Amino acid sequence: MHAFEYLRAGGLKQAGDWLRQHPESRPLSGGMTLVPSLKHRLAQVSHLVDLSRLGELRGIERQGSSLRIGAGMRHEEVASDPQVQSTLPALAHLAGLIGDPQVRARGTLGGSVANNDPAADYPAALLALDAVVITDQREIAAADFFLGMFSTALQPDELIVAVRFQVPRRAAYAKFRHPASGYAMAGVFIAELADGQHRVAVTGATDGVFRWAEAEQAWGRGQAVGPLHHDGLLDDIHAPARYRAHLVALMFKQALDQLDTAKG
Repeated sequence: MHAFEYLRAGGLKQAGDWLRQHPESRPLSGGMTLVPSLKHRLAQVSHLVDLSRLGELRGIERQGSSLRIGAGMRHEEVASDPQVQSTLPALAHLAGLIGDPQVRARGTLGGSVANNDPAADYPAALLALDAVVITDQREIAAADFFLGMFSTALQPDELIVAVRFQVPRRAAYAKFRHPASGYAMAGVFIAELADGQHRVAVTGATDGVFRWAEAEQAWGRGQAVGPLHHDGLLDDIHAPARYRAHLVALMFKQALDQLDTAKG
């Protein structure tokens, strides 16, 4: 691990000021991705700005037709929160599938969204639920936020404060977990929004989360969904592209089956 200075922020403004003062610094929340990267010298920083004690990043609140979740909320907190379980159970279910108990106890919503790992779970929920990423500087629609593998619309000194999810009529999430890491080899989040839109978001199968338009159209018309056709399907040591396409179709079917017994 390369040497760095550790800074514990006492407030959101102080954290932002430090990030601007130190261009090679990085914010630290749960550290589930950043800390291993530092340990293996895959990343180098001048300063770590610890956000873990910022009250501004905490809280879960129903706001009309949406649910606002603070960026500092840990996966286990999202999974076990009574309001999430009653208002958006599909999201609680997703959070409970992330990694393992240790990861769920430390990892945060904001950290996962900001990192944008192509096999992460939350990005699929954000796209399917037409969510808005709230930062300390602006609001960014989920459709404009995810730019590619580990890439987002965030500026270097910009911090996620919360995510605002639309509360759908119903929703579900199905995931095929990698047996070692728990990451999604294929994950599909489906949602019927309050305005009647049918949304299907896929994670784990390509270099970034995407909406499966053909499945959305077929589902909305009550038709059978054909196989996934996508030029960017991953083809690696974990699974060939053809197998991943099969997994996506299977996870979509499993998510639809969940809607028969649960509403989100």
